Amino acid sequence: MRTILNIIWVIFAGFWLWLGYIIAGIVLCIPIITIPWAVASFRIAGYSLWPFGRQVVDRPTAGLGSAIGNVIWVILAGWWLALGHIFSGIALCITIIGIPMGIADFKLVPVSLMPLGKEIVPSRGGAFRA
Repeated sequence: MRTILNIIWVIFAGFWLWLGYIIAGIVLCIPIITIPWAVASFRIAGYSLWPFGRQVVDRPTAGLGSAIGNVIWVILAGWWLALGHIFSGIALCITIIGIPMGIADFKLVPVSLMPLGKEIVPSRGGAFRA
């Protein structure tokens, strides 16, 4: 079921969200000081392309640096990536088959706003965990 949901996800929302994260990562690579945020953007790009079967957890070693970095991330790229997730989540929830994908999209909003201090791990739950 995860594979089917991921394939449908890529077709309707995942590719465009992935492209947004890749563009943000490339733009953030231009000034050398923002490369850590670019790495976070590329990491989340992979998750936003294939979210079912994985989940985001807090990294236990994250501290004040991650919190400050997340504030800078929201200013640089996070707000418009979060808006992309919100708009595509609303669009996906219009149809019955899109509701699980819309829920997955809404679960990506917090990580799109605060990617530093997070880790993407395989989920042990059911097929609809994103």
